[in-house]
Formats: sequence, C-alpha cells, structure tokens
Amino acid sequence: MPDQNACSRPATPAQTLGPHPEDCSATTTAAHEGVARCHEHRIERLIGRLPNASQPTIRWLRRPSSRWVRIPAGVLLIGGGILSVLPLLGIWMLPLGLMLLAEDLPPLRRVRDRVLDSVARHRPHWFAEARS
Repeated sequence: MPDQNACSRPATPAQTLGPHPEDCSATTTAAHEGVARCHEHRIERLIGRLPNASQPTIRWLRRPSSRWVRIPAGVLLIGGGILSVLPLLGIWMLPLGLMLLAEDLPPLRRVRDRVLDSVARHRPHWFAEARS
C-alpha cells in the first residue's frame, strides 16, 4: 500500500524521468495509477478551498462527459487572462483555463503535475483540509 504522504514528497530524479523501458510491467502501471490518484487528490484539495458556489461548477467541468464544454471554457479563460488589462477580466483566468485544458491535453497535464509538485513543496498549506 502506498504511503499517505507520498504526494507531498518531492520526486526523485528517477521518478521524474519515468520508468526504464525494460521495467515496464504491471508494477509500473500500478505506480503510475498511484501518481495519477495523488495528483487528483491534490486538485480536489485545491477545489475544496474555492468558494462554495464555484465548487460544483468546477467539479462538473472536470467530468469526462463535460469535455465539449471544458475545452471552449478553457480557451475563453486563457483569452480573458491575456486580455487582463480590461475591466472584469483578470490574470487569474489564465491558470484556470490552463488547468481546464490540461484535463484533455497530455503535454499540458504533465506541466500541470509538475506545477502541483512545486506548489506542494513550497506551499503545503494550500493542500491542507479545507476550512468549513
């Protein structure tokens, strides 16, 4: 059984490079599933820290069935982040749009996971239990 604090530990160089091609087996697949669960847990913790009114919407957007809404929403949020000098738009829209697009684009998902690892190392209190 994986260690509960495995999510909070920084990755070793071997973990960041990925498995050696000769080592690909069921164990490697199980390890990748554990890492994916760890990242999913971190994202859920961050969603839990959002205002209560926006949590259901973000969770709905993250469902696989919401892909056709999530992609345009992510692109629009990125566009709004780029136009952050205008009223009602802000730079906060850029990372939110990138996070939404990361659900569907594997290269962006890897970047998101690295950012989450960095945030977990530098701001571990962001992943603490949400206050009610």
